[in-house]
Amino acid sequence: MPAQPQILTNLREIAPDYDALICDVWGVIHNGKTAQVPAVDALRRFRGAHGPVVLLSNAPRPVADVEEQFRKFGVPADCYDAIITSGVATRAALEKRAARHRLKMLHIGPERDRGVFDGLNLDCVEPELAEVALCTGLYDDDRETPDDYKALNGVLLERGLEMLCANPDIVVQRGGKLIFCAGAIAREYEKMGGRAVYYGKPHKPIYETTFEALRRLGPAKRPLAIGDGLETDIRGANGAGLDALFIADGIHGEDVRELTPAHMAALFAKSGVSARAAMRVLAW
Repeated sequence: MPAQPQILTNLREIAPDYDALICDVWGVIHNGKTAQVPAVDALRRFRGAHGPVVLLSNAPRPVADVEEQFRKFGVPADCYDAIITSGVATRAALEKRAARHRLKMLHIGPERDRGVFDGLNLDCVEPELAEVALCTGLYDDDRETPDDYKALNGVLLERGLEMLCANPDIVVQRGGKLIFCAGAIAREYEKMGGRAVYYGKPHKPIYETTFEALRRLGPAKRPLAIGDGLETDIRGANGAGLDALFIADGIHGEDVRELTPAHMAALFAKSGVSARAAMRVLAW
């Protein structure tokens, strides 16, 4: 029988056990359109009473772009100390590749994600000319699904190209709707036999970057990871040796009609993950 998580109403019930937070962004502190006010308040109060807050996002964008998005959504700057994104990790990897020669790259994703590679020594080209593919998302995530990319994936596979995935998330919430992310395309590419390289949660390198950010903010001996994605936030926390708090009313909301210790333990076991606690929405 898997260990049953504690069901919380408020973060303050377990906050004294931790001296830092590593918190997911989309699905926890905003829904892709507006800030989740109780979550913002919880982060602010934790900072005031217990320690720093590092936001860890699979957003395929530079930190400045995330902060601009925060301003539009109403997420205030005083609820966190630092932001780490998969976009930053992706840009560093691209910069290293482009240092050898001018890189020819296919970009799969919307124009708004170009900040990941703007200014680097590379050219965006058609699939037939590319040396590598970078997937930051779908071109039109309001209408498209991964099925729309089968033909393109087939071309990439035939050419033996590596796909760099700047956002391992499969889906996120935008308002009340689930939309597909880059991870959904990369997963299908792998199923076809292609090779994908992921930057972001649940993979260890981004946690190493996050721990380094925490060290710069001061000694943090026991951080708590918070997130709504079982395969990204919770699996990543498990792999990094962190306690985890699962936010149920995020991307898995359809699967969490009953927020009880037994039901949550069964849900976690199904994905092969574990969490210390679960709550509907993040609140102090």
